[in-house]
Amino acid sequence: MADSIRLEIVTPERLFYDNDVELVIVRTLSGDEGFMARHSWACKLLDIGEIWIQEAGSKDFKVGAISGGFIDVKTEITIFTDSAEWPGEIDVERSKSHKETAEAWLRTHKDADETDILKARISFNKALTRMNVAAGGSRRKR
Repeated sequence: MADSIRLEIVTPERLFYDNDVELVIVRTLSGDEGFMARHSWACKLLDIGEIWIQEAGSKDFKVGAISGGFIDVKTEITIFTDSAEWPGEIDVERSKSHKETAEAWLRTHKDADETDILKARISFNKALTRMNVAAGGSRRKR
């Protein structure tokens, strides 16, 4: 068995995850990054995206959706995020609706305020991530 490290994922509403893992892959602002036991200390901002968790002793990954935040890697890994969801918690129809609404708004408001455009892109990215996670994650072999 490979080395493991404790992973906690905390949202304002709950402790989303707390277990020993061999690997966690998250989307940072500079791209996807993986963290394991004995990783050098790090503190990084997270982007909206999928989180892939390989629990200690497992070959499979659990996939979830997170809405940004930050990861703190020391002798354990802690992720703070505004929201986190497992596939079974995602309302796919609601996500599709949010994605379509954001896409339509972006198409028709090309000259809108930069802040409003950013909010619509964030809404689009959250919805797309949720849809991907509900379908098993974008890394899964299809």
